[in-house]
Amino acid sequence: MSVDGAVVGACGAGFVVLLGVAAGDAASGADRLARRVARLRVFEDARGRFDRSLVEAGGEALVVSQFTLLANTARGNRPSFTAAAAPEVAEPLYERFCHALRAEGVRVETGVFGATMQLELVNDGPVTIVLES
Repeated sequence: MSVDGAVVGACGAGFVVLLGVAAGDAASGADRLARRVARLRVFEDARGRFDRSLVEAGGEALVVSQFTLLANTARGNRPSFTAAAAPEVAEPLYERFCHALRAEGVRVETGVFGATMQLELVNDGPVTIVLES
């Protein structure tokens, strides 16, 4: 991931976590979500079954703040982002999630909160899952 042409975060095999923080989200939700991400069994075992977690697979995580995930597109052609937490609320919860994920034993890289970032992704699978705390 880069900002203004400079690489600010990268990870090897593991997860790219696009993290949206909604108005009303709490610290306990960030902690709970980090535990779920670390323990989600989506890596193949020797039999080819999804039976290994990020921690068990020795995977890494690149966590990207992504308020646009909270877009409401129910009306009109312009998305509304009123469901997203204000930056002064969202950033500490984003940092808390990253800290909690590290505490689970996951190597975590991050982007720059609030920056325009360019993200390159190789989706090997593909497995894409939406989790809520």
